[in-house]
Amino acid sequence: QVQLVESGGGSVQTGDSLRLSCAASGRTFVRKAMAWFRQAPGKEREFVAAITDSGRSTSYADSVKGRFTISRDGASTYLQMNSLKPEDTAVYYCAIDRAPYPSGQYDSWGQGTQVTVSS
Repeated sequence: QVQLVESGGGSVQTGDSLRLSCAASGRTFVRKAMAWFRQAPGKEREFVAAITDSGRSTSYADSVKGRFTISRDGASTYLQMNSLKPEDTAVYYCAIDRAPYPSGQYDSWGQGTQVTVSS
């Protein structure tokens, strides 16, 4: 089984930056897409960004395009978050996809890391 642990969250002000990390342990399949999701209180989980197995193709939610950058190193993934806004406040989760490209189906999820952005 694969375990994912997110880190790098914190409390910041509007315009600040954070870099989230997702470390994998256990038997890991490198040739799988990875993704970041987030969930704010009282709201459904939403897609943030995804990256293919090779790391050469990425996708982003419209709300974070131009501000967030997803990257990976093997089975680990990172999310560089710039120009943060209060609307970005949420618990951020990373996940490993079942396929090399984002399929919307995930076998492994992390426990999440809190990001809070104050006005």
